[in-house]
Amino acid sequence: MTTYQWTPVIVAHAAMAGAALLVGSAVLARRKGTPSHRVLGWTWVVLMASVASSSFAIRFNGFSWIHGLSVYTLFALVFGVANARRRNIRAHRITMISIFVGALVITGLFTLLPQRLIGQAVWGALG
Repeated sequence: MTTYQWTPVIVAHAAMAGAALLVGSAVLARRKGTPSHRVLGWTWVVLMASVASSSFAIRFNGFSWIHGLSVYTLFALVFGVANARRRNIRAHRITMISIFVGALVITGLFTLLPQRLIGQAVWGALG
């Protein structure tokens, strides 16, 4: 089993992903189209772009499928924002929810695998 080390980039990446999970949950739970939705939404977009971008500095054996997801996430964020600006709210909603679920929740669950850094920390702490 590979043992990973916490580096400043990994700590920042994990912290931004955690913040994106919290902010994204707030955006999804709150009323849409309000000024607070826009502020929280832009905050979430910046966090997600930062999480995706920082992933390119995290490579253990070259690039992996997760880096491909990061590229997709960056393009999808642009697409989602563009749809909101064009007032195509249905496409905006589908895109942003898809990014939240796919790039944040599902990928985040993969970090809990025992051979992953966060998985090692969580499962190690639990005994």
